[in-house]
Amino acid sequence: MKNINFPMLFLAVLVIVMLILVAFSIALRNIWLILLFLILAFGLFGYGFSMKKGRK
Repeated sequence: MKNINFPMLFLAVLVIVMLILVAFSIALRNIWLILLFLILAFGLFGYGFSMKKGRK
Protein backbone atom coordinates (compact mmCIF):
# COMPACT_ATOMS: atom_id res chain seq x y z
CA MET A 1 0.00 0.00 0.00
CA LYS A 2 1.28 3.45 -0.91
CA ASN A 3 1.94 6.13 1.67
CA ILE A 4 -0.68 8.85 1.97
CA ASN A 5 0.49 12.29 0.89
CA PHE A 6 -1.10 14.32 3.70
CA PRO A 7 -0.29 17.84 2.43
CA MET A 8 -1.97 17.12 -0.92
CA LEU A 9 -4.89 15.41 0.82
CA PHE A 10 -5.36 18.46 3.05
CA LEU A 11 -5.23 20.74 0.01
CA ALA A 12 -7.84 18.65 -1.81
CA VAL A 13 -10.16 18.69 1.20
CA LEU A 14 -9.68 22.45 1.49
CA VAL A 15 -10.69 22.94 -2.16
CA ILE A 16 -13.82 20.82 -1.59
CA VAL A 17 -14.71 22.92 1.46
CA MET A 18 -14.30 26.10 -0.59
CA LEU A 19 -16.66 24.74 -3.26
CA ILE A 20 -19.20 23.81 -0.57
CA LEU A 21 -18.93 27.37 0.73
CA VAL A 22 -19.59 28.63 -2.80
CA ALA A 23 -22.83 26.63 -2.81
CA PHE A 24 -23.74 28.04 0.59
CA SER A 25 -23.03 31.56 -0.67
CA ILE A 26 -25.29 30.96 -3.66
CA ALA A 27 -28.04 29.96 -1.24
CA LEU A 28 -27.49 33.23 0.63
CA ARG A 29 -27.43 35.13 -2.71
CA ASN A 30 -24.31 37.03 -1.69
CA ILE A 31 -22.25 37.76 -4.80
CA TRP A 32 -19.18 38.89 -2.83
CA LEU A 33 -18.92 35.63 -0.90
CA ILE A 34 -19.47 33.66 -4.10
CA LEU A 35 -16.61 35.47 -5.81
CA LEU A 36 -14.34 35.20 -2.76
CA PHE A 37 -14.78 31.46 -2.32
CA LEU A 38 -14.51 30.80 -6.08
CA ILE A 39 -11.25 32.70 -6.29
CA LEU A 40 -9.91 30.88 -3.22
CA ALA A 41 -10.98 27.49 -4.61
CA PHE A 42 -9.36 28.08 -8.01
CA GLY A 43 -6.26 29.52 -6.35
CA LEU A 44 -5.83 26.48 -4.12
CA PHE A 45 -6.54 24.21 -7.08
CA GLY A 46 -3.82 25.91 -9.13
CA TYR A 47 -1.41 25.83 -6.21
CA GLY A 48 -1.94 22.08 -5.89
CA PHE A 49 -1.19 21.57 -9.58
CA SER A 50 1.96 23.68 -9.33
CA MET A 51 3.12 21.63 -6.31
CA LYS A 52 2.46 18.40 -8.21
CA LYS A 53 4.34 19.67 -11.28
CA GLY A 54 7.33 20.67 -9.11
CA ARG A 55 7.65 17.17 -7.70
CA LYS A 56 8.17 15.51 -11.09
